[in-house]
Amino acid sequence: MATCLNNLVELYRIQCQYAQAEPLFKRSLAIIEKALGPDHPKVATSLDNLAGGCMKLGQYAAAEPLFNRAMAIRAKALGPDHPDVATSLNNLAELHRTQGQHEAAEPLYKRAMAIDEKSLGPDHPSVAVVLKNLAVLYADMNRRAEALAMQQRADAIDQIKR
Repeated sequence: MATCLNNLVELYRIQCQYAQAEPLFKRSLAIIEKALGPDHPKVATSLDNLAGGCMKLGQYAAAEPLFNRAMAIRAKALGPDHPDVATSLNNLAELHRTQGQHEAAEPLYKRAMAIDEKSLGPDHPSVAVVLKNLAVLYADMNRRAEALAMQQRADAIDQIKR
């Protein structure tokens, strides 16, 4: 049932119908949590998805504890240096950046990038994602030289994977 709900949620997400997706996110999360337990990594994925939907709806206060819980589950279940923890850090950083909380976002991006570089390698596409997000943050902060450097490095990684 949770898989079917997630498929429908994905359809709503593609159509940018986040308000319709939110109750399905919550129902799917409840099913997964009941079936697998509250500390399972799949619960963290569902929490991330729900938080992302909240962000799209501008419900930032609702998104933050969901992202934090997802990160805590992943760190406990997978270890603090797992790439999925880096994903959670990046998502939380995006939330802070979106709200103009640049000083809170920067160390989260840097930690995510360090985890991805160490665990996946410096030329992995996940590193490029974080670099691009960090470039946007630096541009928002009028740190143009740093923004350009991050974007150029991300572009170089993107060229490698082609």
